[in-house]
Amino acid sequence: MYLLIVTLPLLGCATSALFGRFLGSRGAAIVTTSCVGTSFLFSLVAFYEVALVGSACTLQFAPWFDSEMFDASWGFLFDSLTVVMLIVVTLVSTLVHTYSISYMSEDPFLPRFMCYLSIFTFFMLMLVSADNLIQMFLGWEGVGLASYLLINFWFTRLQANKAAIKAMLVNRVGDFGLALGIMSCFLVFQSVDYHVLFAVANEWAMKESLAPESFVFCNMHVDALSAICLLLFVGAVGKSAQIGLHTWLPDAMEGPTPVSALIHAATMVTAGVFLIARCSPLFEYAPNALVVVTCMGAMTAFFAATTGILQNDLKRVIAYSTCSQLGYMVFACGISNYAVSIFHLMNHAFFKALLFLSAGSVIHAMSDEQDMRKMGGLNQVLPFTYAMMLIGSLALIGFPFLTGFYSKDVILELAYTKYTISGHFAFWLGSLSVLFTSYYSFRLLFLTFLENTNAFKQDIKNAHDAPPLMAAPLIVLAFGSLFVGYLCKDMMIGLGTDFWGQSIFVLPDNSNLSESEFSTPQIVKLIPLLLSTLGAGIAYWINNHKNSFVYDFKTSSLGRRFYTFLNKRWLFDKVLNEFLAQSVLRFGYSISFVTLDKGVIELLGPYGIATTMRTLSKRTSGLQSGLIYHYAFIMLIGLTVLITFIGLWDIVSFWVDSRLFLIFFCTFLFLPQRS
Repeated sequence: MYLLIVTLPLLGCATSALFGRFLGSRGAAIVTTSCVGTSFLFSLVAFYEVALVGSACTLQFAPWFDSEMFDASWGFLFDSLTVVMLIVVTLVSTLVHTYSISYMSEDPFLPRFMCYLSIFTFFMLMLVSADNLIQMFLGWEGVGLASYLLINFWFTRLQANKAAIKAMLVNRVGDFGLALGIMSCFLVFQSVDYHVLFAVANEWAMKESLAPESFVFCNMHVDALSAICLLLFVGAVGKSAQIGLHTWLPDAMEGPTPVSALIHAATMVTAGVFLIARCSPLFEYAPNALVVVTCMGAMTAFFAATTGILQNDLKRVIAYSTCSQLGYMVFACGISNYAVSIFHLMNHAFFKALLFLSAGSVIHAMSDEQDMRKMGGLNQVLPFTYAMMLIGSLALIGFPFLTGFYSKDVILELAYTKYTISGHFAFWLGSLSVLFTSYYSFRLLFLTFLENTNAFKQDIKNAHDAPPLMAAPLIVLAFGSLFVGYLCKDMMIGLGTDFWGQSIFVLPDNSNLSESEFSTPQIVKLIPLLLSTLGAGIAYWINNHKNSFVYDFKTSSLGRRFYTFLNKRWLFDKVLNEFLAQSVLRFGYSISFVTLDKGVIELLGPYGIATTMRTLSKRTSGLQSGLIYHYAFIMLIGLTVLITFIGLWDIVSFWVDSRLFLIFFCTFLFLPQRS
């Protein structure tokens, strides 16, 4: 059963890819959706057995790499952390598959689309169920490949091509860091197996004399565990779109809307958070790395929240909210509360999938229009979609007693009671992000549903609410956004719970969950609620009561600069393009191509050698006169030079490095050709 959870989506993918033309669009959709749905049902059984009963399962399937000390097998680890991720991934994937049947019904390439969705799900399941870093890296690269295929699904669109390439290249940076982290793990621990890594790290902590204090990285002596954790975190920064490597996430909106829901809710972006939580036994012994994780997550939450307030694309606003929520998850890991981070990840999957699929329903009804300024008044035309979008937005801002409230507010309380500079830094940036999150969520509702319409009359006339096959997944996600947080809070993050078992490790000194529950001042607990209310009020005032002050600010020099700065996403793309990408391109052309490829390699390669030999043959052919005394004279000169060279070898080697003779010889050889 456990293997079927992982392999059933692969079976659906292979069936759709090989027999899609025979099954037809509807047949391929039914097969792939059935496979992923069955995987979800098996995940429920695994959740009961592993998480509720407490019977973790490890499967060693087959050997993979076996070379002296390096041993990596096909193995699967099913513990509490894994089964929670299995539930999230398979449920959201099943709902997205079901939604796509109706949403993509007019697309002639539906079998290919369902195939890509299934392979995406398979690689994510491979990632979360792996029991070693190499197999995890396979799933890690697989979800990157699947995201490229899905973002570029409409490959005739230039912007889709650009967005897919950008996502792939930006993730290469993070993947390079992760690969170095895996290599460093093998260098230090002589293993890539999770159990060995975590056991040895704990043994080192108990007996400090056994721990290697440092190793050489970039010609510098660095702390071993801190370097490993930071390199692993670089991979998480790329996948989970933290600040610096976040630029691919908003552009991923060029793919179909179900793709956005799958990437942002359950797969791809959650991989980085899962990696940090999985490697918690390493991060706990690297406090400097945890400080970096905390600060990066807090800055990402603030940056994405401020950027989202002036975006006009419906899907792009929701994309930046994903980036902001990922910042919350990451800095929750940075303050050693991995369980709360995963709990927020699970809650976030429900309301973010609900928001994206509801946005897809709006776009589908409005003839593929995504600009919120060209909508308005849709609450009367699309009442069901409006209700779903309202539930998702309220859950996102942490409205009391909805799903987001039970995890988002806890993260802020934990940051406050950390009593460190990094903890308070994360708390205040996270609290300010609540204000901006509330503002752009209600701005989206006002511009799309509540304001006077700016849409074309024909679009309003043809608008229709979600059909049953699109509405059913929205209803399931709405129930999750309303009740999952309340039902699962005590089980997952309640005081004294043993839900996570050995899957998450936290040092006793770093655990402050009980302190945040009972020692946080009441006013601090109310700060997120007050800021959410303030953000909603500002959004209502600006969008419903446009007065002279707002108009004057928008048209002033400061207002235009402020709008441009935030609408252009803090100019991150401009900086990266002009100061990094163009420098790399110039280097690639002038140095790599002209100097190396067309210069040195061509000179010393087959073409250069052939040219040199032709030149030498022309030069030496004149020496073949056919006269014996000419040949005898050349032999005498050569013998004299050889004896002289051998006799002076000790003197020459004393003053000149013998390794330079090859360079002298090559220079002498190619001088005639260069002239």
